[in-house]
Amino acid sequence: MARRRPDSAARKSRAEQVAADIEDEILEVRLPVGAHLGRRAEFMERFGISPTVMNETLRILRNRGLVGVRPGAGGGIFVASLPPQVRLGAMDLWFHDSGTHPLQLFEARMHLEAGLAAVAFDRATAGDVDAIQDAYDRMASARDARSYVKGTMRMHRALVTAARIPVLDGMHQSVMALLEATLSRATFIDGHEPMLRHSLNVHSDIIEAIRTRNRFAFERAMKLHNDDLIRTNDPHRSPDIRKISAVGTRAPMAKMTG
Repeated sequence: MARRRPDSAARKSRAEQVAADIEDEILEVRLPVGAHLGRRAEFMERFGISPTVMNETLRILRNRGLVGVRPGAGGGIFVASLPPQVRLGAMDLWFHDSGTHPLQLFEARMHLEAGLAAVAFDRATAGDVDAIQDAYDRMASARDARSYVKGTMRMHRALVTAARIPVLDGMHQSVMALLEATLSRATFIDGHEPMLRHSLNVHSDIIEAIRTRNRFAFERAMKLHNDDLIRTNDPHRSPDIRKISAVGTRAPMAKMTG
């Protein structure tokens, strides 16, 4: 039976849209922690929102630990912490600056894996499958998001290695090494458990399809895997090879001053 992705909100509320725009501005303008974003009235005028929507927007951002609000003269809304650069399924990821946007590294990874995984399906030996399974077992035993990310990377490295194309394998290894070296923080989102179980099941299905040489099951599991990487309520900060190359080309929104 085909696995179904856990349901999530198909459409964002107006408050969620505004919160996402504010997060984007913090990232794109590279505002530091403590930067003054503006006042409630300025946000309401700028986005054309009501006090109720503004309150909900602030609730979302404060629950994420991204903004603080100070009353009185010199007060307003301030940056409390930086948003994640990447939203990957059930996880939020932060990266140190490497000169390359992490989403572009994920794009490179996904394009390499798209071809190499298919070759690995044809070339993988029993020993390769055991190595992929061992990496999966370590990933499944992870107790925190950072360990899970690293475990996932090890499993994908084992899968790509099974393709036996040294030049492309080396490229993939370099991309994965840079992602791992620059990863500064990883957290699971609230209510992540169903998504995490689904992700583990899909990865397990990939291994079983290779083990049994079931090409249809393999292609179906790989599609599910790529779909699972996209956070449906914030897709432009998720790796999606259909549009990810546009990352970094959008003009930043003007910063409001108090």
